[in-house]
Amino acid sequence: MTWTSFHRRGEILRDAIASANRRRDGLLPLDVPGVHETFPDELSLLGALQLRWHTRLAGRIERELMLQPLDLESAVVAAWQATADELPGVLAIVDRQRATPATPEIAVAMEKSAAKEHILLAMMAGRVSVPDAAAARVGAAIEEQARATYVGAPAPEEPEARTLLGRLKAALAA
Repeated sequence: MTWTSFHRRGEILRDAIASANRRRDGLLPLDVPGVHETFPDELSLLGALQLRWHTRLAGRIERELMLQPLDLESAVVAAWQATADELPGVLAIVDRQRATPATPEIAVAMEKSAAKEHILLAMMAGRVSVPDAAAARVGAAIEEQARATYVGAPAPEEPEARTLLGRLKAALAA
């Protein structure tokens, strides 16, 4: 991969993430210009989105642990929720593909990524020390706790809604 194609791939991935975060419908943003040329199939796009989610989550956990080092589990929960606020569309895609994978290959990839994410959550919360199936179960419980107490960020307003005409339309519709 050349330096130019590397940067182009990053731009298209950012556009895809922005589109997913606006829509929040859980569908892969295959309609974003350049996606089909950059990502050969759904699995490669999903993999890039999953990697972005995972790296953002890991970084958030590190930051939260610096802020509240005595309550590890609360820090991990707060980090998961902050990541969900930053990447709500990506989370919706990940959730949808975990629940109803588009292909058998995606099902296998999502199962592995979920297990790895759960192990990360459990280990960073200080609840386990060995990355095994028990750690994945503990991490899944931590994720459930994060979801149960999560109050999602509101969807961004459409540009038209911020204009006078958009506000008038909204007032008339109500």
